[in-house]
Amino acid sequence: MAISDQRYDALLVEQIDRVVRITLNRPERRNAISRAVQAEIVGCVEACAQDASVHAVIVRGAGKAFCSGYDVTPSADSAAAADVSLPRRAIETVAMARGWSRLWNAPLPVIAQIHGHCLAGGTDLALHCDIVIVAKDATIGFPALRMGGTPPTNMWLYNVGPQWAKRLLYTGDTFTGRLAAKIGFALEAVPAEALDDHVLALAQRIAAMGRDIVAINKHVLNRGLDLMGRAVLQDIAAPLDAVANQAPEMAAFTARAQEIGLAAAFRERDAPFAQGVPLDVPEDEW
Repeated sequence: MAISDQRYDALLVEQIDRVVRITLNRPERRNAISRAVQAEIVGCVEACAQDASVHAVIVRGAGKAFCSGYDVTPSADSAAAADVSLPRRAIETVAMARGWSRLWNAPLPVIAQIHGHCLAGGTDLALHCDIVIVAKDATIGFPALRMGGTPPTNMWLYNVGPQWAKRLLYTGDTFTGRLAAKIGFALEAVPAEALDDHVLALAQRIAAMGRDIVAINKHVLNRGLDLMGRAVLQDIAAPLDAVANQAPEMAAFTARAQEIGLAAAFRERDAPFAQGVPLDVPEDEW
């Protein structure tokens, strides 16, 4: 069965010559990622790696956003989830982080194509792709840190360096696609209207290479990052994310969300950061 013939609940999959384009297809939830959605993304990329006709993969989002983060929509399981012990939360967070490592280690080049919002869990997905291309006006960041947690895989250090990682993770501030390209979160920032064509052209250029050559180069480069501590840092960050989510700010946010609704609670959370314009590069550098 061709990759594009497989059926997914949360993804649209199409093959364009040697390139497979995966589209997160939950626009009504701004492509928020649940554990089931993560499993579909990782499973689809791993299936592509087993298909000799596929030389490169693009991951993008449908609708107005690439990905708004992890799915925190209240569900029938919310009450039960609230009673989960800290050790169990840590185990589950480690498992989720290792799921992203499967994407990172898939022997196939993966390009993240970001438009609109790329927040929290969306940045975990993007930073486990090999290359990130953004729309200049995209909005990126991890504002969820304002109520608790730490990026559970913490790829920020390896992409933007310690100074920018601290600047962004100490505040939860968001930033534009233009700044993303300047600080190393992304390779390039392009006009939103040109994003599809630009990313596809890059993917097709990579796909012109031999699969084994690219896979070997990816393996060598990724092992180099592991020698810098990537995998060890993930094993540190994931359980500490579970710990940091026990912060009093998270308990207060959860109670407030139950009282006034999630959207209103988010607005209230961000009120102390009223200058909410995303960080950007100076206009004369555009």
